[in-house]
Amino acid sequence: MQHTAHPRPHVLAPRSFEELLGGGGGPATVAALRASERSWRLLVVRALLDAAGTAPAGPLPRLADGWRLLTRAHAASPGAVEALLAYPAVGVWAAHTLRRLRGSAGDDATPLWADTGYLHAIAAAAAFRAGLDFRTGVPVRDGWAVLPALGAMRVPATGDLGATRVPGTGDLGVTEVSAAGGCLRIAGRAAGGTGWHPLTALRAEGCTLLLDDTDPYRALRTPAAPDPLDRAADWQELFREAWRILSATDAETAGALSDGLVSVVPRPRGERFRPHSASSGDAFGTALASLPDDAEQFASTLVHEFQHNKLSAFMHLFTLYDDQGTGLLYAPWRDDPRPLGGLLQGVYAFFGVTAFWRRRRHPLGQFEFALWRSQTAHALRAVGRAEQLTDLGRRLVGELSGRLEPWLAEPVDAPVLTAAELAVADHRALWRAYHLAAAGPTGEPRLTPRTPARGFDTRAVLLRWLLADPAGFERLRDDPGATVSGARPEDAALVSGRTAEAMAAFRARVVRGDGDPETWVGLGLAARAEGDPAGEGLLARPERAMARYADSAGAADPLEIGRELGRCPTGAGADPLRAVASRG
Repeated sequence: MQHTAHPRPHVLAPRSFEELLGGGGGPATVAALRASERSWRLLVVRALLDAAGTAPAGPLPRLADGWRLLTRAHAASPGAVEALLAYPAVGVWAAHTLRRLRGSAGDDATPLWADTGYLHAIAAAAAFRAGLDFRTGVPVRDGWAVLPALGAMRVPATGDLGATRVPGTGDLGVTEVSAAGGCLRIAGRAAGGTGWHPLTALRAEGCTLLLDDTDPYRALRTPAAPDPLDRAADWQELFREAWRILSATDAETAGALSDGLVSVVPRPRGERFRPHSASSGDAFGTALASLPDDAEQFASTLVHEFQHNKLSAFMHLFTLYDDQGTGLLYAPWRDDPRPLGGLLQGVYAFFGVTAFWRRRRHPLGQFEFALWRSQTAHALRAVGRAEQLTDLGRRLVGELSGRLEPWLAEPVDAPVLTAAELAVADHRALWRAYHLAAAGPTGEPRLTPRTPARGFDTRAVLLRWLLADPAGFERLRDDPGATVSGARPEDAALVSGRTAEAMAAFRARVVRGDGDPETWVGLGLAARAEGDPAGEGLLARPERAMARYADSAGAADPLEIGRELGRCPTGAGADPLRAVASRG
């Protein structure tokens, strides 16, 4: 692979620069990000090879031999090798292994050669793609020999066709990979035969993504054992329909996403309306996602994670903030306090999510739009107050805020808007109740993060059930915890409009000594819906209400405490973002 003596810096065209600052980015912009990420990737790999110069190769060939094979493959087929080096799992491998070589990866009992030796798997996959004849050794982890972006071979630990187990290393071993005349063999068996698990290609008109369920570095942070899917067909069906939705909703965004995303890392389906997804700045082009409930949720998830991908790549080129991660802030989509960088990533991602749901006009789509426009605007105001932002960071926040502002006035059906407002108030008050501690009768609260007993989204999930599947909600309302983890009958009563019943139930829980944060906030939500002024006080200062009730040894009336708090000036303590932004 050739390198120029004086590489030119990456320059974004003015249009691409403006698109990214505004939360967008068409195909030309994504192409520019991919080019810059190629350079970033090569820098990390080069640093890894330099750092590994004296690292033991273990039972594998020398790293120099792997690099030599990779160079041969590049000479024969530059495009194939470039695509492989850009593969997201390769980026995670390079970053993780470099951290290990520099001693910053934390405790890891795995022999270092098992990580550095992945270079041989990359070289073997590249050589096969380039049509070379070759023979090399690759690591075997958890009984699998993996070739990135191709698939994995199940390799028994003993026997003539198996791996050579390395003593004292658990399930680690080595095996041979070879190719001759276009036939790939792993551990003596032809790829495509018994034990071979190829990656599934998710195909739709205009987009193809690899479904990576085997690469040890697919999980974005630390190596994970392969977990081949039993039914990739479920993903294929959902992806085809999700892509149709994306293309019909916003053709330019779909085109950019098609050019930028390479793979999806599947995770098991969780509870309905509780999808899990993630991405990494080390892995441009991938999204880790639980099996979606439906195609629309899948489409939203792809938009969400690609927003993270774009901002991470942009931040490899430009500095948006100067922060050591010591200050923690309220993130409206998380249960835990987040550093400024995490909150900035969140507003960028949820700006895209809001734009997606803005075009979906059914009740659940309107709910998601109303919820996320409010929460994203709230978080943007907090980020905009951060002194650590650079001038460019302030410009990005200003551009996003300017685009979002008109959406706040767009009409949403009244019942849906009421539901979204309940979800917003619920999350903000729960965050305060768990993570802020009252400092005397009038002092500003202190940030004291705690672990929630259940997800802050529990009542929002019930609202989604009610809006998207009323019949299903009726079936779960008497025992909601059997379907929605942590939900209680009074939560179902609250979200379905039986607020007097809910208020009585929440108050009874407090009086009998079961007044956890969820109960106090639920009492505030129900009281507000009933027109009781206690509601506003309990929602604005739940941490203070709980402290006062505890000081009274249970003798005070929880609703009267709320009314007293509601009569007090709110001040800075009413805003959890402002309350903790000034704390290191």
